[in-house]
Amino acid sequence: MATVVHERKSSGGVPPPVWPGNSGGDGGSGGAESGFPISKNQIGVWILLGTIAMLFAGLSSAYIVLRGVPDWQSIEVPGILWGDTAILLASSAAIEAARRSLRHKRIGAMKVWLFVSGGFGVAFLAGQFIAWRQLVAAGVYLPSTLHSSFFYVLTGLHGLHLLGGMIAMGYVLTKALKNRITPAKDESLKLCATYWHFMDALWVYLFVLLVLA
Repeated sequence: MATVVHERKSSGGVPPPVWPGNSGGDGGSGGAESGFPISKNQIGVWILLGTIAMLFAGLSSAYIVLRGVPDWQSIEVPGILWGDTAILLASSAAIEAARRSLRHKRIGAMKVWLFVSGGFGVAFLAGQFIAWRQLVAAGVYLPSTLHSSFFYVLTGLHGLHLLGGMIAMGYVLTKALKNRITPAKDESLKLCATYWHFMDALWVYLFVLLVLA
């Protein structure tokens, strides 16, 4: 009987094995604490970007195919789009400056650069609206030609997705103003920058497709 009791005590002192993803109460939520190299938020953003990429790939493929039809009529694209492109590139550079400031623990500078990036984003959307107004003033509408249809649809969809990025940037800026973003807790800023750079690259692709190609 004494031997059995001794064996039970010995076995009770062995701690249970800890597996990756079971760090003791985090619910297997992923991230560094669970041993996962990337978080669920990162996976979600990359899935979103993949979906957006497929959407625009399908539309741009149709655009390239239909450009070869005999009744294709090109429109004169508003020149303001050149400046609009430069503004969006500057916005992308500003959000990178915000990340660099955070890495160097310049929290105040990070907040300023986030404001600058968001301001450039608003200016870009305003430029898009002006471009559409210029087309309407010239009598070019959505159903006028195949080229105008693709122009309105592609730039409009990009504008909507960029507006979503603006909302995300507003959320990040709110966190920054409350001092809830630090060099050790910067995932929201990093994910916002990833989305923003993607929208920037997507616009450059669309600009080349609609204006230069």
